[in-house]
Amino acid sequence: MYGGDEVSAIVVDLGSHTCKAGYAGEDAPKAVFPSVVGAVEGIEAMDVDADSAKSNSEDSKANESEKEKGKRKLYVGSQALNYRRDHMEVLSPMKDGIVSDWDLVDNIWDHAFRNCLMIDPKEHPMLLAEPPLNTQQQREKAAELMFEKYKVPALFMAKNPVLTSFATGRATSLVVDCGGGSTTISPVHDGYVLQKAVVSSPLGGEFLTDCLLKSLESKSIKIRPRYSFKRKEVRAGEFQVEDVALPDTTESYKLFCQRMIVGDIKDSICRVPDTPYDDKSYSNIPTTSYELPDGQTLEIGSDRFKVPDVMFNPSIVQTIPGMEKYADMIPSVRGLPHMVMESVNKCDVDIRRELYSSILLAGGTSSMQQLKERLEKDLIEESPHSARVKVLASGNTTERRFSVWIGGSILASLGSFQQMWFSKSEYEEHGASYIQRKCP
Repeated sequence: MYGGDEVSAIVVDLGSHTCKAGYAGEDAPKAVFPSVVGAVEGIEAMDVDADSAKSNSEDSKANESEKEKGKRKLYVGSQALNYRRDHMEVLSPMKDGIVSDWDLVDNIWDHAFRNCLMIDPKEHPMLLAEPPLNTQQQREKAAELMFEKYKVPALFMAKNPVLTSFATGRATSLVVDCGGGSTTISPVHDGYVLQKAVVSSPLGGEFLTDCLLKSLESKSIKIRPRYSFKRKEVRAGEFQVEDVALPDTTESYKLFCQRMIVGDIKDSICRVPDTPYDDKSYSNIPTTSYELPDGQTLEIGSDRFKVPDVMFNPSIVQTIPGMEKYADMIPSVRGLPHMVMESVNKCDVDIRRELYSSILLAGGTSSMQQLKERLEKDLIEESPHSARVKVLASGNTTERRFSVWIGGSILASLGSFQQMWFSKSEYEEHGASYIQRKCP
């Protein structure tokens, strides 16, 4: 058993869009940064160094965990990613919610511990949040990295939906987690995920952002990333915008910057329509304006409703120009209400009523306006009449976005949890595969 009581544990939730890390017992994560990594390959890494040494001041230097990995230079953290570098590719360590590149994950963790929280991982037990469908091999790899490289004194891995459930103070619930890369629906019963009934779809926040980006581009609106123009003040308060030619910027970095802007448009003006979207009834809807970084003002009308409705009716994607590459994926994807019902129906008959009456919304995409109301309405119409449908979501957006992390923070600071840690001595005795026994 891990006996250190006075050191607070560190909770890390590495999502497909953002990485959240902080101290257990606090109400929000200290470090929140994108879970992507900028990489400059081989020869070019040498030139970039010469450039950025001149232009970067000391303080932002400290923010970049730079590793020469086979001459690959990696940049982690919002500050390092916001600085445009020639030939810098933006890479994601995740593929379909599961880690595919451990080297990047290692760098993200390192950045979180060393630069954001400024702690020595040797002194703190770690609670890691993991996706409900994580494989044994993934868990063992994570345990191995944590114990061998970071030398943590103790470790625990908890499933995302379980933590969300704890954050709301429930042991049984149906967790609808709308994340960046995917939407996952997992029934939790008495603190355990019912693996067989987990339903997941690739429609997450990033997919919606791409829909909106393509939709705007089809109306010939150019989304210019912040680095691609200069503003000159002509008269007081009037600016002239000039394009800056930067031919060596990679496509993935340009897309990363455009997604940041469009993601903000989506967060600030999109809302889920009360009834299924169709072009006729939403064609003369009043528009909402949004000012882009380069000063042009967008008037966004039906797209405010069309894009979020993709969550409920994925076939709309086919009507968005530029989204053709997803055409073959869409028929197999179902809307949110159907996924919820499918998941509930895979569970035991005795707990279905209880699940219907506590559906929890979590994840960043779930804070979309009217999502809760629309999901509740659709489920009441479609579900069996004996069920009382209740969709619960915290009114506080921060809590919805970080519900997994908050659940972890609650769990790791409980007195009764302290005997559950997988300690370093147990790891040395039984090896990494013991994680399956300690963290079911």
